Amino acid sequence: MIRTIKKRNKKNKRFPLIVSCVATACVFMALIWAAAILRSLPSPEQFGSRRVNQSTKIYDRAGGVVLYEIHGEEKRTIVPFEEISEFAKKATLAAEDVDFYNQPAFDIKAMIRALIIDLREGRFAQGGSTITQQLAKNALLTPEKTITRKIKEIILAIELESKYTKDQILDLYLNQIPYGGNAYGIEAAGKMYFGKSAADLTLEEAATLAAILKAPSHYSPWGDYKDELLGRKDYVLDRMADAGFISKEEAEAGKIKKLDFLPPSIGSIQAPHFSLMVKEYLIEKYGENMVMGGGLKITTTLDWDIQQAAETSVFDGSENNEKAYGSKNVALVAQDPKTGQILALVGSRYYFDLENEGNFNVALQGLRQPGSALKPFVYMTAFQKGFSPDTVVFDTPTEFDTRGGEDSYKPENFDGTTRGPVVLMNALAQSLNIPAVKVLYLAGVNDSLQNMHNFGITTLKETWRYGLSLVLGGGEVRLIDLVNAYGTLSQDGVRHDQVIILKVEDSSGNILEEYHDKTKRVIEPQFPRLVTQILSSPELRRPIFGSSITHTVFDGYDVALKTGTSEDHKDAWTVGYTPFLVAGVWAGNNDNTAMIRQGSSILAAVPIWSSFMNKIISKYSPERFVSPDAPAYSPKPMLNGEYVWKPEIGGVTYPQIHSILFYVDKRDPLGPFPENPSQDPQFQNWEISVQRWATTYIQGFGFGFNAQIPFSSVFELEKNNKQSGVNDVKISDLKPQNGEFISGPVTVGARVESESGLKKIELLINGSSVNGFELYGKKYDYWFFYSGKLLPQNVVELKVTNAGGFEHAEKSVFYAK
Repeated sequence: MIRTIKKRNKKNKRFPLIVSCVATACVFMALIWAAAILRSLPSPEQFGSRRVNQSTKIYDRAGGVVLYEIHGEEKRTIVPFEEISEFAKKATLAAEDVDFYNQPAFDIKAMIRALIIDLREGRFAQGGSTITQQLAKNALLTPEKTITRKIKEIILAIELESKYTKDQILDLYLNQIPYGGNAYGIEAAGKMYFGKSAADLTLEEAATLAAILKAPSHYSPWGDYKDELLGRKDYVLDRMADAGFISKEEAEAGKIKKLDFLPPSIGSIQAPHFSLMVKEYLIEKYGENMVMGGGLKITTTLDWDIQQAAETSVFDGSENNEKAYGSKNVALVAQDPKTGQILALVGSRYYFDLENEGNFNVALQGLRQPGSALKPFVYMTAFQKGFSPDTVVFDTPTEFDTRGGEDSYKPENFDGTTRGPVVLMNALAQSLNIPAVKVLYLAGVNDSLQNMHNFGITTLKETWRYGLSLVLGGGEVRLIDLVNAYGTLSQDGVRHDQVIILKVEDSSGNILEEYHDKTKRVIEPQFPRLVTQILSSPELRRPIFGSSITHTVFDGYDVALKTGTSEDHKDAWTVGYTPFLVAGVWAGNNDNTAMIRQGSSILAAVPIWSSFMNKIISKYSPERFVSPDAPAYSPKPMLNGEYVWKPEIGGVTYPQIHSILFYVDKRDPLGPFPENPSQDPQFQNWEISVQRWATTYIQGFGFGFNAQIPFSSVFELEKNNKQSGVNDVKISDLKPQNGEFISGPVTVGARVESESGLKKIELLINGSSVNGFELYGKKYDYWFFYSGKLLPQNVVELKVTNAGGFEHAEKSVFYAK
């Protein structure tokens, strides 16, 4: 018994020792754990030294419109505390920590209350964190929900409050806290949800942002729980009133005021094709990390008023085009030709229309055939070589030798007719195709390409691909390049490098890049001035535009323009310029399908270009183009504007008509006559075509290369022919006029005359005979009402035969509305 008691006493003496050892070990382990926690804690002083990611902002040229914010995972803009609305500060305090200014770093009562709820629900349902704790958690810790992180949060909160004032902590909090999506900080949130800066937030908007903080994804105004968000907003307003931040009346008024949320995504980018072009440039130059998080400020060249005018004209015009021609997209670029600065850029009708590839930037990336839009640079090259606007070429059906006689190319004019001898100024202004191909041959493909490149075209590098069809669009260009090239025309041959950025600043305001005009004279001013003089003359272009000339005339302003339509009607172009502005329009489909119903530049592009110009031209004071010097006179036939050569042999004049290659060596057009014109590979085809025209024109008098019939001029011959009843048919006042737009039934009219006597008249519309009958007498006023099917572009042809059997025809092209 005594032994048993002694054993028990020994065991009782050991128990305290064991407890003491366990307690010591626990304390030791706790100290090790605490030390590990302390070692792993980030320093609160990191707030003063760490780099916070900030969004890069792209502005218009005036700095008043944010076109786009570029950001990585966090879209953030740091704003000073004094620039944050007082409503935003007080709403945040009411929603998150109403006693923030009167309590320590952590609220022990709130933590105990949250712990009880968490234990009851078996999860971390309640946070119980003060604003200081939330700042420590969001800025310096991971988002895990553990006891260890909670301890770290409390320790960091205590340290933060020992180093920063309450205002500084609230400032850091409002610039750090997530508000949903990629918006971090109150400035980014205000912009994303309301399009407002933090300083401009109203009471109800500030309360809404404070309401979002509890669960940003759940309370998104664009999600399924918007009603809950609005309910929590009202709760925040009540809390603000209870705290004395606002009156009860203000709270009630804030509850009933309507909130205007911006739409998601779409509201966050303006001028999207332009803005993304700027972004791509920045990443290429400064790197993705700097652009995504460096807080750069980008001032671009874009003029917001001009951009809005461009977008309106594009959208309205493309809607009309889609209904009429199946053309769903339009691109527009406007540029200041004096600086090279892009003022507006619309890459497609609507960026977010992915079904029609609206996000594709046709202006920058689209390689499209320009139709006749390259003709001005070909004619300019010809002027540079010694030809002049008064030089004559024959607009006659012509085959062009393309492979030494093995192959040929036979272009046609847009209306299917030919006009005989034409001066270059008329051929360019009226966009005649056959003369243009001849001018390209005379000017030279390579030299013309070189001028195009010098003026700003960056494509057309595969010179082996291009032949005489180049002048009719046999290559691919970009709209942005074409506008730059016409801008160089506007500036008389001085090219300004195209730019989209005026200034790049870092987050501290240091200038990283700034616009400086880079110019180069690429040709003597005389030659682009000759082109501009032609393209700016309403009278010269009237025959092709007819009644539509009003689309191209702006009272008091000098305006030059050129159109172009690709042969397959996939592309329609208009580029026009003044001394102070150049603008180009492309119309078509982004998937490169053709427009239906024969859409052309006059129908699909000119109205949009004209609409845009009418919206903005009054912003500028009128300026005049500089007139060119008078071209040097050449006595050579064709170069001097006369197509009848009248050499004298033995005192006798022998008039002759030939192609220009009979008189001109294209390598030295102002030099002597070629000794043997037939050595030129094009001479035979050109000469045959001219002689056929001459034979028809003078009705078989054999007037040509070796003609021996003496008469003073072709005009005297015309007079003689009239007296003999040959070649005396006249058709005048043909209606519809060339270029006229018609709606409803068409009235065709004309005055026909023949001193020899009229015999027969026939009307053809689009090649089909629709009316005809016998005639008597010498004069007749013809009228016919046609109510048949029309195309968007129509050709009316009136054929008249006189009593001598001579037939004469006149044509005009009109458009159906």
